[in-house]
Formats: sequence, structure tokens, C-alpha cells
Amino acid sequence: MSVAPIPPLRRRIGSVGAEVAAHLERLIIDGALRAGDRLPPERELAATLQVSRSSLREAMFELESKKLVDRRQGRGSTVTDPSRGAAELHDNLADLDTELGYATELRDLVEPRIAQLAAQRALESNLLSLHAVLDRSDESLSPEESMALDIEFHALLAHSAQNPLLVTLCTMTTEWTRHTRVLSHRTPLGRRISVHGHTEILRAVDAHDGPAAAAAMEQHLREVREISSPR
Repeated sequence: MSVAPIPPLRRRIGSVGAEVAAHLERLIIDGALRAGDRLPPERELAATLQVSRSSLREAMFELESKKLVDRRQGRGSTVTDPSRGAAELHDNLADLDTELGYATELRDLVEPRIAQLAAQRALESNLLSLHAVLDRSDESLSPEESMALDIEFHALLAHSAQNPLLVTLCTMTTEWTRHTRVLSHRTPLGRRISVHGHTEILRAVDAHDGPAAAAAMEQHLREVREISSPR
């Protein structure tokens, strides 16, 4: 099995371990590191990221607790498959009607709770990742780029809730509402609404204000539905 290449770490202000965890988590979520990829040995990875081995161990412990990597003595660390749970659950629900209306309703029920839990449970690494995505988001992006960042933001928010089952549900609703997301990012107005909604959600998460985060998510979903409605 080949060892996955790791890009350099862009340093920001904060705990080094948290920055490393955020960096690797983003690589996993956006697909740069794929399920089954083996990470470089600890000494090599610490040198690549220019951090101490103790900071790297702190980050790897966090990623393991989030079930993003599997660490085995003598075998090193490999990236787990975060979509496997979603695929299994999707198969179990294959006989259900997954029309867009049902998926949207599920999103309305689940995502405000995800935002609330993220505000209560987000680690420093989670906040770093969320801010990094928001920093790259802008209405001037192409619809495809904007939608990709939208999906990444919601996925990172689900990871911030520290509940793998909520990550699975978020993955499923993302697939089931993909058509709606395409419509909501087709215009600069839609992309501006997306960035504004994410900004308000993250402001509440930064403040560890669960009710405000849930309310911001509810408002965001309402605005997305309005902009996505056929005209």
C-alpha cells in the first residue's frame, strides 16, 4: 500500500495540534485523502508539516476519536471510510420514498440540531476548518465551486457536532438535495445568500450559542428554499 502525500500546513493562530487536526480533517472531507490511504510515518509526517511529534500525536488522537483515521500498532494510520455508514444506511432505507420533499423535510429537522450541537461541542480544530471554508467562499465563484464549498461547510459542521450518525444523515441529505443545491448556487444572489447564511451560523457556533446556531440554520434553510423555488 502506497503512502498518501500530505501537502504542507498553512500556519494560523491557535493550538498547533488543533491546526494539524483541522488540516488533515479538511483533506479527508474534501477527498484529497481517501478511504484506505495510509498516512506517512509519524517522524516523516511531523517533518512535512513542520510540527513537533507531540503536536502531531495530539492531532492524530483527535482524528482517531472522530473516527476519521484508524491507528494500528505496527501498521501506522490509515484514513477510514466516512461514507460507508451513509451507504449502509442508504441501502437499509432503499425501499423508502426519497423524493426531494422528504429529503428537504429531513434536512429541516436534522441540520438545525447539528448546528446547535456544533455550537456546544466544536473543538478548536473544527472552528479552524469552518473558518477556512468560509474564507474561500464568495459570490464571485462559479456555481460548481460555490456548491462544493457549501457541501464542505455543512459536512464540517456535522463533524463539529461530534456524532457520527449525524454525519451520516448529513451525507445522505446532501445527495438527496443535490438538485436543490444546484439551483440555489446558479446565480450570484443565491451564492451571496449561501455565504451570508453560513456566516451567521458560524458566528453563533463561535459564540457557543446553541439556540442561536439552530435559529441561524433554520433561517438559512428557509432562504435556500426560496431562492431554489421555480420561478
